[in-house]
Amino acid sequence: MPIKTFKILVFSLILFSIQLVKADELSTRNISADSTVVTQHKTQINGNRVSYSATTGTQPVWDEQGDAVATLFFTYYKRTDIKNSSKRPLVISFNGGPGSASVWMHVAYTGPRILNIDDEGYPVQPYGVQTNPFSILDVADIVFVNPVNTAYSRVLKNKDGAILSQEQQKSMFFGVNADIKYLAEWLNTFVTRHERWTSPKYLIGESYGTTRVSGLALELQNTQWMYLNGVVLVSPTEIGIEREGPVEAANRLPYFAATAWHHKKLPADLQQKDLYDVLAEVEDYTVNAYIPAIAKGGFISSQEKQSTIKKVARYSGLSEKAVEQSNLDISTQFFWKELLRDEGKTLGRLDSRYLGIDKKETGDRPDYWAELSSWLHSFTPAINHYIRTELNYKTDMKYNMFGPVRPWDNSNDNTGENLRLAMAQNPYLNVLVQAGYYDGATNYFDAKYTMWQLDPSGKMKDRLSFKGYRSGHMMYLRRDDLKQSNNDLREFILNTLAGENEAARYPR
Repeated sequence: MPIKTFKILVFSLILFSIQLVKADELSTRNISADSTVVTQHKTQINGNRVSYSATTGTQPVWDEQGDAVATLFFTYYKRTDIKNSSKRPLVISFNGGPGSASVWMHVAYTGPRILNIDDEGYPVQPYGVQTNPFSILDVADIVFVNPVNTAYSRVLKNKDGAILSQEQQKSMFFGVNADIKYLAEWLNTFVTRHERWTSPKYLIGESYGTTRVSGLALELQNTQWMYLNGVVLVSPTEIGIEREGPVEAANRLPYFAATAWHHKKLPADLQQKDLYDVLAEVEDYTVNAYIPAIAKGGFISSQEKQSTIKKVARYSGLSEKAVEQSNLDISTQFFWKELLRDEGKTLGRLDSRYLGIDKKETGDRPDYWAELSSWLHSFTPAINHYIRTELNYKTDMKYNMFGPVRPWDNSNDNTGENLRLAMAQNPYLNVLVQAGYYDGATNYFDAKYTMWQLDPSGKMKDRLSFKGYRSGHMMYLRRDDLKQSNNDLREFILNTLAGENEAARYPR
């Protein structure tokens, strides 16, 4: 074979090999383990101009051998029009699920851009985002973190192209304590890379995210030696604090009353009162009469039972017959179906202001959750558009609003006790609880009860506070509550910054 022909053949083979490699790369959808894109922005917050950078990207999760086994997608907002950020607070934000992306609080609550929605939180077109005039970015920088398999966060292949087994993934990522452990390590790296060790730090979590941040408070202290100024629990879960039997059943009544008041199903004398006045009355009845009545079970006297039935019907908006047939223990599923049954409507689970339509008016639970359908309607197009067009982060990976993380290991959930111990160890640490009155999944009175039980000694109750709102699980979707809840956060942050030379110690 002539040399020239041989060279042409070799060159052709090389080109063919390159094309095969490129074709193989194109056929595999993946995301870079370690990447960032930085964009610059300006906004108005509470009438003041604020300049900030948005760092969007991925940061690896390493195993004990130092190999990258997963990567977490994050968005980090940092104010750029101040001279020294070393003392500027950093808020670390998580959503829940487990398996939920950070999208909800990112583009609806604390971030500088929020959904195009109406003033009550319902979707409007065109889809997209608008300025958040109430964002806490004026007083604190914020990082929104997506745990493994949420948003663009993924488990990675190793150098041999293999991926962790399902059992390995579960033990490393998909459980109460595994989740806390790897996220604490990840946060150590993030804080180090972005030089935020001297900043006052805050964790905020929503729904299951409250379990996450409650556990992280102690894990960060004990394994990363990172101490916090505050933890914010938005629509909290039970965080390992049990509320079963009569307490679990009775605690639903204030939520029932709030929802019935909103839908004008209470008796006229209650309906004409303000919601806060109604709830104060119902909360008092719940603690002092309803819990003891349910605790007596089948041995409650006929007189007390009839009195309880009348009171519960009065406060819940349900009929006395429905209360009696439920043996005083009314399930939320039944309530969502029953309250507006005569109008042919069902109630939303996470926000009972939202209404649904079932195939049949009979039955004891709704066909679907009206509020979640509405939220996905607006959040999904908005976050996908925003990340690509405004934050300039481009990938073919699917943005997981909810990712595959189950089965989730819920065993050994001591996160509430962990938070209490973290507070005891750290006199700087304060806790704020935020909840919506119309949330039927993690109801506001359960949130109050959890706060009451967090520190049974009562010695730290001055560092625990509660704020309620006239909306649901994502109370910030209602514009009045978006403003108020961000202002409450802003006040919490500013009030929990330690003074100059203020020692973290308990006085004698």
